[in-house]
Amino acid sequence: MALLSLEHVTRRFGGVVAVDDVSLAVESGQIAGLIGPNGAGKTTLFNLITRLYRPDSGEIAFGGKSLLGTPPHRIVRRGIARTFQNVELFPTMTVLENVLVGSHVRGERPARDLLAELGLTPVAQRRAAGLPFGTMKRVELARALASGPRLLLLDEPAGGLSHEEVEELGTLIRRIRQMGGASRLPAIALTAYARKQDADAAIASGYDRHLPKPVDPAVLAATVANLVPSAARRPAAE
Repeated sequence: MALLSLEHVTRRFGGVVAVDDVSLAVESGQIAGLIGPNGAGKTTLFNLITRLYRPDSGEIAFGGKSLLGTPPHRIVRRGIARTFQNVELFPTMTVLENVLVGSHVRGERPARDLLAELGLTPVAQRRAAGLPFGTMKRVELARALASGPRLLLLDEPAGGLSHEEVEELGTLIRRIRQMGGASRLPAIALTAYARKQDADAAIASGYDRHLPKPVDPAVLAATVANLVPSAARRPAAE
């Protein structure tokens, strides 16, 4: 049974179809990618999964149980955490305090341990406001991990980062998958930007009106592997 499954999910905003008949599945321990240009519906799909939006039709299930009756404030308790395309931190709180917020509901990961794992210990007592953008991204990631999620949703995690920071992010994502241990590997879903001229290597979230409709899983796996090398391969069981 897939950890996350979507069946024929559609979301409209007036006459605009943002997500059109999307079906997908993400397994525990898998790193999956939603890839497409701006407007493909990637963030909208994450908002549907986290219950910020209601689908017009279709089913969304997590751990074999429907999410459609779960209010947004209960999503973290269900085991789903996320980051945002635009970093959302508490600017007047310290880095440590921001991460402690993430542990409030489930509290499965010691905040100071996460700071060490993500290289944030030196800035633990600094306020979030004024930190470099790449550092703020890591703080938001640490906050999401603090609840010990079974599914981690990363919305445009490489957006605004330098080439070197993107390389570091790929290494970090692969390391995150191992943090839960062999018996409880978290699944990770990420969104990424792809230009329209890259359509031969782009998979939008479901059908994107600007792109062809490539559905070959091998294309998706190859594209995700290019973003996060070796990420598309599930780790061998110990």
